[in-house]
Amino acid sequence: MFERFTRSARDVVTGSVVHAEREGADRVTEEHMLLALLDQEGTRSSFAFSVLGVTERRSSVEGLLADARRRGGLTRADEEALAGIGIDVTEVVSRVEAVHGEGVLRAGRTARRRWSGHRPPTRAARKALERSLRIAVGRGDRAIGDEHILLALVASPGVVADVLADHGATYATLERAMFGAGGEGVAKAG
Repeated sequence: MFERFTRSARDVVTGSVVHAEREGADRVTEEHMLLALLDQEGTRSSFAFSVLGVTERRSSVEGLLADARRRGGLTRADEEALAGIGIDVTEVVSRVEAVHGEGVLRAGRTARRRWSGHRPPTRAARKALERSLRIAVGRGDRAIGDEHILLALVASPGVVADVLADHGATYATLERAMFGAGGEGVAKAG
């Protein structure tokens, strides 16, 4: 599948590994893919982020991602479901951190380090890449671009979709920003 990726999509994949390494994570997550997308310049995804104002609020995006990792990677839906049965996630996290230290529940990080430096994607990140192929094929595109990866990240519920929705970037708004109302490309794909 990687041979079908455009240069910008390959840059997202390699950039997500860099973000995982920087964070000390053993696996590449969807969150790392989002951060790599935010690093892009001159691509459809960067154009959409700029149009929707996400670029100017990168620190807010990073803060929400860090907060979600601190809570063990729970999505908004997960927290609401737990609240529905009387479990306050914020209280649980506070109590656990009071006993075991801040960030102990942090998702995506293990005590063991891989000596090889290889960081495979999580199941969710792998699924997002597979979904990007389906989105590209569904749009009639021959190659998978950064724009398809971005749409794949918001196509399914998860932390990334929650964080981007909080910043006005949903599947519909991103698709409109990148392809316009008629589905034609608005910005040059990299």
